Amino acid sequence: MTRGYLVARCLIPLIASTHLKRRRARGKEHPTRWTEKLGRASAARPKGRLIWLHAVGLGEVLALRGLIDAIARRDPALNFLITSSSRTSGQVIADNLPARTQHQFLPLDAPGYVMRFLDHWRPDLSVWAEQEVWPGMIVQTYARGIPIALVNGRITAQSFARKQRAKGVFRDILTRMSLITAQDPATAKRLMQLGARAAKVSGSLKPAASALAVDAARLAQMQRLIGSRRVWVAASSHAGDEAEAIAAQASLTDWLLVLVPRDAARAAEVAAKLAQAGLRYAQQSTGGMPSADDHVYLADSYGELGLWYRLAQVAFVGGGFDAIGGHNPWEPAILGAAVVHGPDVHNFVADYALLHTAGAAIRVDAGQLGSTIATLDAAALTTQATRLVAEAQLSLDDLAADLLALIGAPT
Repeated sequence: MTRGYLVARCLIPLIASTHLKRRRARGKEHPTRWTEKLGRASAARPKGRLIWLHAVGLGEVLALRGLIDAIARRDPALNFLITSSSRTSGQVIADNLPARTQHQFLPLDAPGYVMRFLDHWRPDLSVWAEQEVWPGMIVQTYARGIPIALVNGRITAQSFARKQRAKGVFRDILTRMSLITAQDPATAKRLMQLGARAAKVSGSLKPAASALAVDAARLAQMQRLIGSRRVWVAASSHAGDEAEAIAAQASLTDWLLVLVPRDAARAAEVAAKLAQAGLRYAQQSTGGMPSADDHVYLADSYGELGLWYRLAQVAFVGGGFDAIGGHNPWEPAILGAAVVHGPDVHNFVADYALLHTAGAAIRVDAGQLGSTIATLDAAALTTQATRLVAEAQLSLDDLAADLLALIGAPT
């Protein structure tokens, strides 16, 4: 099966350019950097040793920053390359890059594209996060003698059932990895059933991530505009989340709701719902600024959650009312906002279980959001979340040491 995949990937260049250009025309690819997916680097490789880290989702990409900081504390001379696939991840990580770190889009898994990428970047270590791995890229990286690690592994029961159908491929991938760590014992067991020789449980990277960045001048501006008014944010929202948030705001008129849709392109749809509900709002993309008369500030932009979480006392994390599976609760927790969420968090089961066990987050069902925000003890939630974050950051030191051991002391 692995050999069949390696042969089939040779056909990718026949359609790659056309496919990527069509996606670029629809706004799905970066207008100038899309050729990075053909293995054509748009930045120079820095001198010295370089660790390459890859993650697929926006939350996973941002979570790598804490690990990079932990590694850099042990070896400040190291350079880092983060790769991801989506245009949105590239936009957001660009404003949140750690020191000595660059971002590129991961090339498609065709032999020539991967060869160009590896020839240019010449990584000393390849680190893959969570669950996305590309067989061809793993094989070519391994063939060059570059050590490979899988960190923050997470495999649900449903995902495991799918992966078992291609168990031979995963065995070939996992046996080429020098270090494998998992978020939880169940994932560690599943990784070994798929062929890993060993899998260490190291917990999730997300609670140990660095705080999202913020423009200090913009933060000060918003603090002046909002004044002493209490703020809650509905972050990374989808339609079901927005219905709950709009209904809740009707009873929270002494609060300002900052509404941040997951997809900013839906802003017109969200604005129409706000108007229909009779809520006064200002919209960021049209130049609006929050005022004392506004019930809602529609923050239809990307990359500013670091600003809104710093301003908010409560963060309603989206994805819980739309069969999405939730979004990352640690980003607001790290910045001191009390976390509230909807019932569907299947993509973050372990994260929310940890938060709930510690009394650091509150789940709400339909119709409960307004009364919950009005009565919750935000300080109690944030105190417990801060403790969990501190513990997770300490655990990163061990993982950083394990990864550096794969490349040895600098020469």
